[in-house]
Formats: sequence, structure tokens, C-alpha cells
Amino acid sequence: MTRREFIALLGSAATIRPLGARAERSPERLLYCTRSARYRHEVIPLSKAIMTELGRNSGAFEVIAMEDTSEFSPEALKRYAAVMFYTSGELPMSGAEKAALLDFVRSGGGFLGVHSATDTFYTWSDYLDLIGGYFNGHPWHQTVSIEVVDPGDPLVAFLGNSLQVEDEIYQISDFDYRGSHVLLRLDQSSVDLGKPGVHQRFYGWPLAWTRSYGQGRVFYSALGHEASVWQDARYQRILTGAILWSMRRPLSESR
Repeated sequence: MTRREFIALLGSAATIRPLGARAERSPERLLYCTRSARYRHEVIPLSKAIMTELGRNSGAFEVIAMEDTSEFSPEALKRYAAVMFYTSGELPMSGAEKAALLDFVRSGGGFLGVHSATDTFYTWSDYLDLIGGYFNGHPWHQTVSIEVVDPGDPLVAFLGNSLQVEDEIYQISDFDYRGSHVLLRLDQSSVDLGKPGVHQRFYGWPLAWTRSYGQGRVFYSALGHEASVWQDARYQRILTGAILWSMRRPLSESR
């Protein structure tokens, strides 16, 4: 090999490396909205820190946390792969901002809600169609047993058939049981059904589910009141998997 050929070979290798680096998929962006128009949960600051860490650890997404609604426009939402709510009450979103959120999910974006996301937008019926149910009281705040309804689902398969968690346990009304795939449900034998405020429904007490909205993927978990839940590696794994699933990225991408 001549000196000129060797230099040419080095030059071609130098151009190939950057192309290989660019081929690696860059992290997606998750918009994490924690605006509270009713009760504000004390755990929200911790949840932001943990969400940021989950994104960093996954290598597949980064979390942008916000309190206002400035990012709910068609143009701004193009920068995100999914939106996540830990919200409450009637958020101060304009009609245009609400339409932008629905169009974003309907067109294939991800939407995730945790805990009081179902205690949000009672006067906006389209939001119920999006998330699948409304908060309807929490008569139990204790350690409970939770059934893994579909142990074969990749989002919860690692849990086995059941788990125990200490948290504030939501009841869900107006639940779209036909359009939702329940992942976790309260084991009613672990609570006192005679307590005041208990509402027994034929679909029981769903605590996590997935659903579709247009071309978009939706996930909700009623868990997440207690700091100990956010610090629980199982909960963190569920959230990480749900975020990747909503973004249509393989769960195996998580580091």
C-alpha cells in the first residue's frame, strides 16, 4: 500500500465514524406537566427529580417538566414524543391548547397520567375519552395487595401475579372498561369494603391500564401519592416501560 493510499484510507475511516454516531437514535422528549388547579401533592418535586433520573438512566428519553401550558401548541408539541400529567382540577388551558393536545395524541403521540391525572378536567368530556376514567374518592390509605391482571403484558410481566404497595388507593368512576386494557387492579380482599365512601362497581378497582386514542398510546396509573411509591424500583420500572411503550420504542432500549 502506497503512502497516498494509506492517507486516503484514514480519511475514509474518519468520515465513516461520524455517520455511525449519527445512526444512533437520539433521546425522545417527554413533556411532564405538574400543574395543580386543585389539591397539589407534596410528592411532585420528588417526582420531577425521579422522572428526570429515569430518563437519564434509560438513555432513550429526556424529561422536560413544566407548570404552565405554554407548550400546548401544535408547533411546540412537535418537539415531544409523549406528554405526561400529574395534575389536578380544571387546568387553565385554552380551547386551542386542548385541541392541540388531543391532536397530538390522536396523531400518534403518547399520553401518560399518574395518580391525580384522573382528578383533572371533569368539565371537559374529551379528556375523559382520552384518559379513560375519573377519580371518585380514596377510602383507603394503607398497604394493599394488587392483582397483576395481565402477567403476560411486558409492562408488568416482571411483577409476577401480585404485589403489595402502601399508597392512597383511588376509586375510578366512568371507567371505559371496554376500551381499556387493565394491567393492575386492587385485590379487594386486602381492604375493608365496609368503609364509608366505598363504591363497588362491576369492574372493581382498576389501578393501571393502557388504551388507544386515535393513533396514540395512553397509559394511566392511579398509584403515586406516596414518596415511597415513587422511590420503589418496581414503580419506576413500570413508568419507564410505559413511557417507552407510549413512544413506540422497545422496552429493551432502557439501559
